[in-house]
Amino acid sequence: MKDNSKVPFRIGYGYDVHQLVHKEEFWLGGILVPHEKGALGHSDADVLLHVICDALLGACNQRDIGFHFPDTDPKYKGVDSKLLLKETVAIVRKNGYEVGNIDVTVCLQRPKIKPMIPEMQSVIAKVMQVDENQVSIKATTTETLGFVGREEGVSAHCVALVFSN
Repeated sequence: MKDNSKVPFRIGYGYDVHQLVHKEEFWLGGILVPHEKGALGHSDADVLLHVICDALLGACNQRDIGFHFPDTDPKYKGVDSKLLLKETVAIVRKNGYEVGNIDVTVCLQRPKIKPMIPEMQSVIAKVMQVDENQVSIKATTTETLGFVGREEGVSAHCVALVFSN
């Protein structure tokens, strides 16, 4: 049997969801989004950065964000998810890979984040030390259906491509 442990390209997928509640800040894509609700979580609850971490870790067969940064560890309470992303990219590189690109879809009824996407791309590219054109972010509503449509939560999906260096 051929050893595929070091294939030249690998793809990972991430999915995350956070509840939206009053009296919390809303961090998304590494920036503070003005909104009357924020995401609830152990860290800063940045669902967009969390799915990027999961997709990258999955692409390298390195489990998931909860394995590396458990919500049972007090040192991650309220942590800036940009730090988690930076450490995740270091894990990717330690395993002999570089980031090819990421493609994220955020599912959120309100607020509309389209005008903020370029800033998110810039912040994420800097944290990951990649070009902005390697960071794709899209946003959609759920047409008022489900927990996203009722503005009870936010979810995000991400695919990531890594390649051997």
